[in-house]
Amino acid sequence: MLYRETGQFKTGYAADAAVFPILQDRVGIAIILAFAFIAVPLTFSSFWISAILIPILVFSLAAIGLNLLTGYAGQISLGTGAFMGVGAYACYKLTTLFPDMNIIVLILASGFAAAAIGTLFGLPSLRIKGFYLAVATLAAQFFLSWCFVRVAWLYNYNVSGAIEVPTRTVLGVPVTGPNATPATRYLIVLSIVVAMTWIASNLVRGRYGRMWMAVRDMDIAAELIGIRLFRAKLIAFAVSSFYCGVAGAVMVFLWFGAAEADSFNIDLSFRILFMVIIGGLGSLIGCYFGAALISGLPILLRTLPGLFGVSIRAATVEHLVLMIVGALIVFFLIVEPNGLARLWQIGKQKLRVWPFPY
Repeated sequence: MLYRETGQFKTGYAADAAVFPILQDRVGIAIILAFAFIAVPLTFSSFWISAILIPILVFSLAAIGLNLLTGYAGQISLGTGAFMGVGAYACYKLTTLFPDMNIIVLILASGFAAAAIGTLFGLPSLRIKGFYLAVATLAAQFFLSWCFVRVAWLYNYNVSGAIEVPTRTVLGVPVTGPNATPATRYLIVLSIVVAMTWIASNLVRGRYGRMWMAVRDMDIAAELIGIRLFRAKLIAFAVSSFYCGVAGAVMVFLWFGAAEADSFNIDLSFRILFMVIIGGLGSLIGCYFGAALISGLPILLRTLPGLFGVSIRAATVEHLVLMIVGALIVFFLIVEPNGLARLWQIGKQKLRVWPFPY
């Protein structure tokens, strides 16, 4: 009786279309947000914030971008890492061109550059799909990676070929650069991720989300009922690339502090894809689960054996991570294609009927 939808009546369309229609869900989200915004910066160490929480938030945002395209619109993409790189390099150029502008505005604006590039590479989606579309996006990954190395204008002709994050302040507080504290960077990242997750939840539950899911389920039927496939697919590519571009800018400016072209290679694209598969296609909360699992797994494998007096080499940890992630992907694809998000839903359903056995 502690977690029941029964008896919670809806008196209007707004209440029926609410993101969290159940009172207990709204209370739970409020508690989680209060803990994340207040308790974490005050109590967690710099290591936890910089090495665990910020990476989880960054990868969650990138996974949301890919999930909007693949999980909701049904368009396969293997170029997520490259689109993140476009956002990072665009933000670097914007900080050069507009040194006095708010860095948060520049981070968000860099997403539009990634959206433009993503829309360009999404043009073949009208003619091809499935494996062929995956190959086309893979070609985008290799082409953009080549640009990050060979086009010196992107990194301001630095001898090292890397982009270095300058110090920028918001209301007199450093948020980027070496003087920015981990707690400050964490709060900025958390605010961006929460806001963009809320926007994504409204998108997928609105007109565009229904349009994408119709295209995903059966594109011919969607076209017969009046959905313009080309427009729907390009919007999906644009929105997905926007999210990935912002995630790339956040990764470099609020996490790494500097980056090279190798930071956005094909390995990053596959890592984001694995997060979406394990977390659950077509689920926003699954993006957080997948990002937390894959980001935290190496740290867990390094620290857990040490509690029992066993030391594991870094190379061994890397092999174990690959084995576990591969096994999880096979397991979820065969047993539960909806990933960790579905297990979360099952747990909530069990909680709603507890303590009754039916």
